[in-house]
Amino acid sequence: MPATELASRQLLAQLQPGDRVEVLHHVKVGSQEWTATTVGKVVRTERRRHGLHYRRNVDDKVFSDMLILERDDGSLTTITMDEFTVLTKLN
Repeated sequence: MPATELASRQLLAQLQPGDRVEVLHHVKVGSQEWTATTVGKVVRTERRRHGLHYRRNVDDKVFSDMLILERDDGSLTTITMDEFTVLTKLN
């Protein structure tokens, strides 16, 4: 596990509602790549079960760590943490 992934996962486990964070996403679709940044206040963190994978056994349990943020404009956004997500706590 890369150092930034480990640090982001450890920070995610420590976050409390009201903490202000910056999330850096590395996105790749086909041959295109870009980086997006989201800043906001933590509403909650959770682990959700989902079925994103095609033709999996019904007994397979797949979970993702989720971060629900309130942006500065008041809108809510949900971020799925993965190995390309860099999480930073702001003051």
